[in-house]
Amino acid sequence: MIPELGHFALALACVLALAQAVLPIVGAARRDPRWMGTAAPLAFGQLIAVGVAFGALLWAFAVNDTTVSNVVANSHSAKPLIYKFSGSWGNHEGSMVLWVLILSLCGAAVAAFGRDLPTALKARVIGVLGWVALGFLGFVIFTSNPFDRVWPPPADGRGLNPVLQDPGLAMHPPMLYLGYVGYAVTFAFAVAALLEGRVDAAWGRWVRPWALAAWCFLTLGIALGSWWAYYELGWGGYWFWDPVENSSLLPWLAGTALLHSAIVVEKRDALKIWTVLLALLAFTLSLLGTFLVRSGVLNSVHAFANDPTRGTVILVLLMVYVAGSFALFAWRAPKLAPTGIFAPISREGALVLNNLLLCSIAAVVLAGTLWPMFADILTGAKISVGPPFFNTATAPLAIPLVVAMPIGAMLPWKRGDVWAALQRLWWAAAAALVVGFLFLAALGYPVWPALGMAMAAWLIVGAAADIVDRIALFRRPAQAWQRARGLPRAAWGAALAHAGLGVTIAGIAGMGVATDTLVALKAGESTRLAGYEWRMEGLSDVTGPNFTARRATVTVLQDGQVVTVLTPERRTFQVDRQTTTEAAIHTNAMRDLYAVLGEERDGAGVLRLHHNPLAPWIWFGAVIMALGGGLSLSDRRMRVAAPAPKAATVPA
Repeated sequence: MIPELGHFALALACVLALAQAVLPIVGAARRDPRWMGTAAPLAFGQLIAVGVAFGALLWAFAVNDTTVSNVVANSHSAKPLIYKFSGSWGNHEGSMVLWVLILSLCGAAVAAFGRDLPTALKARVIGVLGWVALGFLGFVIFTSNPFDRVWPPPADGRGLNPVLQDPGLAMHPPMLYLGYVGYAVTFAFAVAALLEGRVDAAWGRWVRPWALAAWCFLTLGIALGSWWAYYELGWGGYWFWDPVENSSLLPWLAGTALLHSAIVVEKRDALKIWTVLLALLAFTLSLLGTFLVRSGVLNSVHAFANDPTRGTVILVLLMVYVAGSFALFAWRAPKLAPTGIFAPISREGALVLNNLLLCSIAAVVLAGTLWPMFADILTGAKISVGPPFFNTATAPLAIPLVVAMPIGAMLPWKRGDVWAALQRLWWAAAAALVVGFLFLAALGYPVWPALGMAMAAWLIVGAAADIVDRIALFRRPAQAWQRARGLPRAAWGAALAHAGLGVTIAGIAGMGVATDTLVALKAGESTRLAGYEWRMEGLSDVTGPNFTARRATVTVLQDGQVVTVLTPERRTFQVDRQTTTEAAIHTNAMRDLYAVLGEERDGAGVLRLHHNPLAPWIWFGAVIMALGGGLSLSDRRMRVAAPAPKAATVPA
């Protein structure tokens, strides 16, 4: 009965989405306040209906209802409860229900928090979100129904993929989807502005909070996925240029450009056409990522489905939304004439450079991700594009981007002076040079890691220099504390986010000098790596809630003193008949000691051991970036409409 209720709720949500897609937009065109007034109730109704459907799906997994084919395919009675819940969205069907739930939540959020929006614009935004929801609800109901029944029901389910049974991955999809779907709101604002034929400073102010919230969630989602791959898959690295990793990076790059471009629209009433284009592009790349993960055209350990039929449906949805929005853009964009004028050397110019470099990196990543598929279609050649290509192609774009960030923050609006900005950043430059040379001297001239550490210092100290300059700490020290208290939280948040990127870059640079070894050790034998002695104490069998495991006990010593005891495992899940590795990691925030257990060989355990300097900083930096975005979002100026321009005063 509960699954049928969930199915009915999805159908009801689809009907409400159809009404939401039509009535508010027609009402805005006719200037009919009654029709426009239906937008908020329909958005709330859709959220309630999808929420009921998602609750029914959670219930089916929690009670292990084996009459539901989705539960049979992705759950088991012996699975811990947390993984029963995460299993509800750890598959294609359930993940799409989560997708439309977050999309409905976004529509309801616009209805609830958009009280200062003009009525017509608000109606159009909610109406566009209704069109997006309608397409995905139809996709769920007709091709990916999570409530399909199976009869007779089996005694138990087949279980969730073992690599997905992890707390980090349980939170990864919701965070990622909050980012992906969050860009649906900026997409809706862009389409609504094109329908209305007007983009102004107020529109930039309204778009920025949604772009910032989506960016924060997407940053956390990507970081969680990277962290999960680091400790769960046992590969020992932080980023592998996997197609699914790339598909999440693409909207992040476009969204970062959008966030900075919207600032120019708000502050200077410029870059209107470019900002609207970025809003369309960010959501387009989110949809593209959805297609790549679910179509099977690209193979990945993260892929949710390998079903060309459902992939074709998503591709059709992608083409409809993209073709429709870009056709509207081509028609309306010439009317969005820019009014703000600025010199190339200015804060606006720095933000334009930021946008160009971010979009260039996105183009490189997109080309490298899709080229193997197109090469296979066009020539039949089976090729792979791996880290060497991406690292080589993106580095020349990323370096000037990082160098320009602190300088751009120091430039004034409209017209600036690069030399004056550099003079205020002299101590950031000095810190970068010192850190870079120290890294070179300490580690024997590893050029790229040293350059990475120098850029990290440049960003972190440059962010501090920005705050110091704003509060005039050295010019007027007596008033610095008062100025710091009055500094907008958005300024603190921007500096914190830039510093967080510097922390992440420092972690990446540290991983550039990581060392590893592959050894086979019997009980009592040891090896040395990075100044540590790694001693195998023995192998043992352990039993978990739904798996059995072979566990190695490895004692790590330095100068004869025990640093830690690592217990990597190879787990066998009987229900799934799969074997996974469980890495053992000891961290002190400055480095990770990392061990992975492989197959046994002649009574010896095969171990892959890693010493990863500064590895935790990669994810600390991502959290700092998201916290900086959240701090900016808490600034009240980010949540209120831009004031109407004042009329010119006529002298008496």
